[in-house]
Amino acid sequence: MTQGALPQTSAAGPDWTEHKLEQIMDPTRPLCREEIVWMLEYIKKKVAEEDPNLTDLSQPRLLKNFRYFAEIALMLIQRRGGHDMEADRLKNWLYEASFGLHQVKPDRIKRHL
Repeated sequence: MTQGALPQTSAAGPDWTEHKLEQIMDPTRPLCREEIVWMLEYIKKKVAEEDPNLTDLSQPRLLKNFRYFAEIALMLIQRRGGHDMEADRLKNWLYEASFGLHQVKPDRIKRHL
């Protein structure tokens, strides 16, 4: 995990994280690479901590989360350009990859899966 990508201080608590998630998922805001990486690190951290919200998800749902996590990671690894052009799709992938870990309302995300 890169230093500074996830909050390390007490000032950066759950409210800050929820605010960050809302910002990233906001359909009116463009995404930057750092936000995409932040989301992947957030998901990885929650999985490593065995977040109780994940244990409530069905196996098919967990597989769907993993599928979208992998799609995003591969997009970054392969450096496929144009993630700006596919912002709606990428935000949907981020929503699906982090499903169950946040309170972002699905109606805030345009559905282009």
